[in-house]
Amino acid sequence: MNVFQADFIKSAAKPKDYPPPGLPEVAFVGRSNVGKSSLINVLAGRKGLVRTSSTPGRTQLINFFDINGILTLVDLPGYGYAKAPPALRKQWGPMIENYLALRESLKAVVLILDIRREPSDGDLQMLRWLEMYNIPPIIVLTKCDKLSKNEQAKQK
Repeated sequence: MNVFQADFIKSAAKPKDYPPPGLPEVAFVGRSNVGKSSLINVLAGRKGLVRTSSTPGRTQLINFFDINGILTLVDLPGYGYAKAPPALRKQWGPMIENYLALRESLKAVVLILDIRREPSDGDLQMLRWLEMYNIPPIIVLTKCDKLSKNEQAKQK
């Protein structure tokens, strides 16, 4: 799909603050700093659409983006290590689970995994939630460019 228009819609922490349901939604989820925001920027063809950071935990709310007026991409906070206050990090699990459980327009979730790491307890919990809520996962491996030639050969 060619992206002609990509716009930030809004950020939300609670279901009452989500944009009205309508367009199909694809959410991006994974550990902190795995590349969720960067992947959305690449897919949208807009480098600065989603704010990225080398500091884990910068995405602290659920962020909604309109793509061509036909699809909404949703950037979810990362789980696991993050440079955010513990009280805020504690809210992210319920925030993400509420979104997965309640959002009728959610059609798929892209679970992003760092190819250099084993799946974490958080990754496995996410897969359980997706199965429980009957949401098809799309698994994407990132950070392939960070592997040495030897490590790349082992991955094949």
